[in-house]
Formats: sequence, C-alpha cells, structure tokens
Amino acid sequence: MSKNINLSEYNEYKLVKADVIEGAEPSYEFPKYTTQIINQASQNMQATRPKVVGQMSELIQECPTKSYEGWKEWYLNKYPDAIDKATDKSYEGVVNLRDAIGEIDRDMVKAWVTDLVLTKTAEGLIFQEAILKYIADMENTSYRLAKPEEESKGIDGYIGNKPVQVKSITYTAKQALQENIPVDIIYYDKGSKGAKYLKIYYK
Repeated sequence: MSKNINLSEYNEYKLVKADVIEGAEPSYEFPKYTTQIINQASQNMQATRPKVVGQMSELIQECPTKSYEGWKEWYLNKYPDAIDKATDKSYEGVVNLRDAIGEIDRDMVKAWVTDLVLTKTAEGLIFQEAILKYIADMENTSYRLAKPEEESKGIDGYIGNKPVQVKSITYTAKQALQENIPVDIIYYDKGSKGAKYLKIYYK
C-alpha cells in the first residue's frame, strides 16, 4: 500500500491469524541488512522463479490443507529438491555480491552518485523532451512534459492528448523493477559511449 494513502479514511478490520493459517510464524532472526542482500542475490540469479520453485500462487491453491505444516509437507513431496536448488542459486548470488562489495571504495561510490544525480538526470530529462518533441512533430501535434501530479501516476509527458512514459531500453531488462504503468511506453537506446544516434522505439 502506498505511503501516501491516508489510512484514517479506511475502515479497519482484523482477522485472527490462527483462524486463517496455523503455525506460519518465521523462526529465523535475520541480522540487519542481510535480507536485503539475500533478496537482491536471489533476484540476480532468478533463484525463486517458477521454473525453480514452482508457481506459488497456483500451488497454494492446489494444496489440500491450510496449515503451515500441512503445506510444508505437501510442497516438499511435490518439489523435493526446490529449496536446495533455490538456496544454491541464491548463495551463488550472495558470493558474487560479496566479491563485488570488496571492490567498492569511496571513489567508486562518488562516481556512482555523480552519474546518478548529474549525468543520468541530465541525459534522461533532455532525451525525454527531445523524444516527445520528435514524435509530436512526426504526428503533427503538440507535446508537453508531465506535471508533478501526473508523474506520480507514471506519466512522463503527452503526445497531443495521449499520456506516455519515456524509458531507456535497459528498462526492459529490469523485470524485477518494472511497475504496472497504465500508459504507452516509448523506449530509447542511447547506445554505447560515443554512439552517433539516439534510437527511439514507438508504436
């Protein structure tokens, strides 16, 4: 739920957890920051994708019992190697991150922050307006950048009256980060350093 939602405007209801599922409380206490690292490592390695552990939303419906112990027994009978396979892939990702962390010093962090705050912001916003203008001219219509309240809805600008998002082609590779954007997306590819052309992908 978005942090901008005012919960005081909602009715509050409570369910007794034991009436819904028995014995599902976590038993492991994770040290600070470790779950962030494991989660990122798991995403990098695609360790808990359906091809490894099964489609959870379907399996939990298929399971004949609603107790944690019943679910655990049923799942492990159906996928006896899945936990170990996902663990191995995730741990490999953790090792990769651990090795990478050893290469990071303050200069590298400063370079990353500079690239994010200055370079990517300038490129992104300049490219964004140039792309909107190019397509608007191509379609013989107007364009405008989104207002802050429109940006909060996942809109970068308008081609005529049509809201659009403008995103780098690298966005398509970041499946874990993709949000549900209810508008058309225009992709662009700035190419490698020194590339001559800015490529635009527009339906």
